[in-house]
Amino acid sequence: MRRSLTTLAMLSATGLAAVGLAPSASAAPKAAPNCPTTYFCIYSGKDYTGWRCMWATPAIPDTIGCGFIRSGLNVASAANSTSNTKTIYTGKSYEGRIGSVKNGTAGNLAGNYQIRSFR
Repeated sequence: MRRSLTTLAMLSATGLAAVGLAPSASAAPKAAPNCPTTYFCIYSGKDYTGWRCMWATPAIPDTIGCGFIRSGLNVASAANSTSNTKTIYTGKSYEGRIGSVKNGTAGNLAGNYQIRSFR
């Protein structure tokens, strides 16, 4: 049993070393967003940084209650920890559809607009 664990540890270390030497086509992984389960979260900074606002309700017709939206900052990243896709809009009351964020996903946005409503 001890030999098996030693062999496994050596193979794991060798595998990690090989992976570490391989060139990477993508940038370093981004930090996981701090968005609790059942919430839709938006962030003022890329990679889930800056100010954060979050909602557990299925739809919000006006996000003006979010401090950084009220201050005029744009949304640079979003995370959807709900069980439904969120359609996002640049206007209040679901006007100006800009896209959607699938449930269980997160990512950076263009960062040149505000999310003023979602459902």
